[in-house]
Amino acid sequence: MNNSRPGAAGSTRICPHCKTTILQSATICPSCRHYLRFDAPASVAGASTNALQVEGTIRHPAEGGAWEYAVVLVIRDEEGKEINRQVVGVGALFGGDVRTFNLTVEVTPTNDTRRPPKRPGLRH
Repeated sequence: MNNSRPGAAGSTRICPHCKTTILQSATICPSCRHYLRFDAPASVAGASTNALQVEGTIRHPAEGGAWEYAVVLVIRDEEGKEINRQVVGVGALFGGDVRTFNLTVEVTPTNDTRRPPKRPGLRH
């Protein structure tokens, strides 16, 4: 059984459906959930694991003014240096509104053991 995946680990491409930057090895877009490839072996396509999952709910009390929110995602390396920062979504909660936020980090093993050289100021 061959678990090799196309391209180097971490290589990206653009989803043809939603135009989100995704991993080149993805068989399903994690954003729009469209199928991208049907040729991937089942063992590779199903090998992802949720390494981190966090869910939280915010409830606005029935009284009081609106609350505005911004969902900001920050990724840092092992030295605490910021690799990426994105505003994922913004909005407002009015009296009695409820929003649930879920963050999931999926990891998929590869056979690529090469580590790209670090370049100053590189943002992924």
